[in-house]
Amino acid sequence: MKTKIPFDNSYGTLPERFFTRQAPTPVSAPALIVFNEALAQTLGIDAGDAQELAEIFGGNHVPHGADPLAQVYAGHQFGGFSPQLGDGRALLLGELRDASGVPRDLQLKGSGPTPYSRRGDGRAWLGPVLREYVLSEAMHALGVPTTRALAAVLSGDRVQRERGYPGAVLTRVAASHIRVGTFQYFYARQDLEGLSALFAYTKARHYPEVTSPQELLDAVIARQVKLVVKWLSLGFIHGVMNTDNTSLSGETIDYGPAAYLDTYHPQTVYSSIDHGGRYAYDNQANILVWNMAQLASSLVPLVENTDEAISEFTKSVNGMRDLIEAEWVSVFGQKIGIADTTQADKPLITELLQLMAENKADFTNTFFALRNEPARDQFLNPEQFDQWALKWQARLVSETDPDGVMARANPVLIPRNHRIEQMISAAVDGDFAPFHRLNAALARPFEVDPAFEDLRRPPEPTEEVRETFCGT
Repeated sequence: MKTKIPFDNSYGTLPERFFTRQAPTPVSAPALIVFNEALAQTLGIDAGDAQELAEIFGGNHVPHGADPLAQVYAGHQFGGFSPQLGDGRALLLGELRDASGVPRDLQLKGSGPTPYSRRGDGRAWLGPVLREYVLSEAMHALGVPTTRALAAVLSGDRVQRERGYPGAVLTRVAASHIRVGTFQYFYARQDLEGLSALFAYTKARHYPEVTSPQELLDAVIARQVKLVVKWLSLGFIHGVMNTDNTSLSGETIDYGPAAYLDTYHPQTVYSSIDHGGRYAYDNQANILVWNMAQLASSLVPLVENTDEAISEFTKSVNGMRDLIEAEWVSVFGQKIGIADTTQADKPLITELLQLMAENKADFTNTFFALRNEPARDQFLNPEQFDQWALKWQARLVSETDPDGVMARANPVLIPRNHRIEQMISAAVDGDFAPFHRLNAALARPFEVDPAFEDLRRPPEPTEEVRETFCGT
């Protein structure tokens, strides 16, 4: 094998109850769809030819130095606690360090059953693999902390869901796969030794500056607040904000039913399994607070004075709403050209959003048009926008570079849901051109390019996507 991956594994040094070691289950005919060469270079991967890459990232060949294992964790899923979940269709192939010396996980998704598969087949079909590839790489280009996609491989096998689909394997790159649910797993078992080992590992890997569980909680909260407000600023709906999908590193992880707003409505839900709207667009900040409360509960046993820990952790969690509000006002203020917002600017922001909802305005195109196009054209009642714009322009008089601020905050392109579905449908029929075109366009989401003008267009009524699916 010519491919060289400089593995530097550490998770496998934790106690064996943290994972199960096993090799990927081979597939019948691996064929490379895409390999992210730019990302590979930052990871120090010396890549061989396409077939060799397909063998490795399809799971048929375990490269030298890899330490494949399935991680165990627990989690609240739509509010209900599952004491054992784990990697049911994924394997941590190994770890390596990027060009900055930061450890990164290489994980295969769709690599076959594990002890945590819960009667699942451990496989992935082509649609969710391509969806995660496009969305995660687009999020990276948009400046959002996220897992990355290194490769996608056709397996040559059929995967049975509501019908048979082409099988595929995704290689995901992450700062780590430590989740809130990882802490919950050991907390639920009152395994203080395991919880202590996990705390020490997480501290060393992500937060070397912290000295206590309290400081770890506050550090994770700070990253997660910035992450979720960034989601909101882009109209992103994660769709499955379970605690097992909340990463301690502060990255976006798991793009199963993820989607972006077209027409703005704050209660929008796309996920087919979110029947009660628990993870609706405007409820994501509330769920973040709830998820951080679960992390806080899991950290309590690590503090000698339990009553004091509960009191201090509660203050941290309750203080999140003020942190979220301040970050939201700052980020959305930048979307309307205000570099340094204050609470006094909040009514101007909320009024615009209310008008957008009432007038069925497109989220992305409206904010982009504030700088570049007649934004009033996005509204059913343009006169309402005109009245708001008078107050907005008066506020911008004191700003030195509102256009520049908006240019950095408002993308031209997002991975629109109907384009993702069209791309998947084409790929299932063997046509990967729309997939490659989307990746090319979304690599530069803040640039206007006439060649991709059609990708800005909201869906026609017949193209509208009303539900997205996990794919498991």
